[in-house]
Amino acid sequence: MASYTGRGVHGQVVHALGSRIVGGDLPEGATLDLRALGDELEVSITVMRESMKVLAGKGLIDARQKRGTFVTERRNWNLLDPDIIRWQVNSDAGHRLMGDLADVRSIVEPAAAHRAALHRTDDDLDALQAALDAMAEAHAHSPADAAAADTAFHRALLNATGNELLARMDLLLEPGLRERDRVVHSHHVDDPVPSHGAVLDAVRDQDPARAELAMLDLLAKAVQDLDHVTRHTPAPGGKS
Repeated sequence: MASYTGRGVHGQVVHALGSRIVGGDLPEGATLDLRALGDELEVSITVMRESMKVLAGKGLIDARQKRGTFVTERRNWNLLDPDIIRWQVNSDAGHRLMGDLADVRSIVEPAAAHRAALHRTDDDLDALQAALDAMAEAHAHSPADAAAADTAFHRALLNATGNELLARMDLLLEPGLRERDRVVHSHHVDDPVPSHGAVLDAVRDQDPARAELAMLDLLAKAVQDLDHVTRHTPAPGGKS
């Protein structure tokens, strides 16, 4: 699932309004005056209407006769949309999102590691090792590459389960994991390679119990790293 790639004025309007909706400045149920917002953002009504189409596609807004355009209830939002995830991380909602992601990972990934140890192929091991090597190379000097490698490792682990439905859990996990890794790897945290390497070693040795425990240790460290970053990062709006 790709994030919105619109650039220029159109893209700026989408991101400005999306951030305000997700952050609560434009609350659920609020009616949007497109002309007033267009004047505020100094864009034409045509740009506003095109931007509304993008936001509607993300489930953030809807339009009804006699009511006009309004912000939908959160339960209608596409919470797996990469832009919505990013806007949450950059708002006061980020803590809730990261907590939900940690809960989902704690349910899915230990079981995936257990199954991967039983069903992995040589190609799976190669993919896991390649991601680990990329993570090691990027950790010290390229946070973006380190985050990409981290995500690739977890994707390869899901693929190694040999279960097509589990493999597609990347659609659920990756958008949030990518944003989480972007935040964590942009700060100085402990080297992630050893914890990931322990999972790979157990999967390579076809030891499902050890693989599951190694993943639980990795996830505990992930929570610890994120807590460290959030404690040392000012909250949105300059709050501490």
